[in-house]
Amino acid sequence: MTKPIKDIFGNVPIIAILRGVTPDEVCAVAEQILDAGVPVLEVTMNSPSPLESIKILSEKYGQSALIGAGTVTTTEQVQQVHDAGGRIIVSPNTNVAVIEETKRLTMYSAPGCFTPSEAFEAYYAGADVLKMFPTDIIGSVGIKAMRATLPKDSLVAAVGGVNAANMDEFVKVGTNGFGIGSAIYAPGKSLEDIKSGAEELVASVRAALA
Repeated sequence: MTKPIKDIFGNVPIIAILRGVTPDEVCAVAEQILDAGVPVLEVTMNSPSPLESIKILSEKYGQSALIGAGTVTTTEQVQQVHDAGGRIIVSPNTNVAVIEETKRLTMYSAPGCFTPSEAFEAYYAGADVLKMFPTDIIGSVGIKAMRATLPKDSLVAAVGGVNAANMDEFVKVGTNGFGIGSAIYAPGKSLEDIKSGAEELVASVRAALA
């Protein structure tokens, strides 16, 4: 049912979460992150003019990177992101209608899951990646416990509280990928700091997966 992790993330299983990015800065920010080797960018729907940013990114980088939206909570938003050129839908919660609409539009689905019940519901609804959120509460112990019962072909991403120092512990318990927010991008962060943060995380995930 699920696609191989490399089909979604390539060799660097990181989604950069651009929460608060604006359309006038999004290309400059994206360039730093993509140059560092991060292959997936999500603009959260609670950012200023998110659909405009997604359209800009999709037109410029859509052939070489996976562009989409985060904090997607309704089927209407799924359609809007699709119309803007986005190809991945990331949500903070498990909403079967959102997952099904995402798959109907042949987009990647990464719903948020906090409990085993939500994780199984998302998996059987067709989710491509199970976004364990918030990871700083679930912890590697929680992911390990859920990993033991989830289908072997399910893909798990840790989101919330992940950084270069703790990636390894999550990989060891079966985490396949990561969603990273402020450790890469935050409003007001310099382009130099954005790129160096992304480079550090890329190096860390490659080391953890080696």
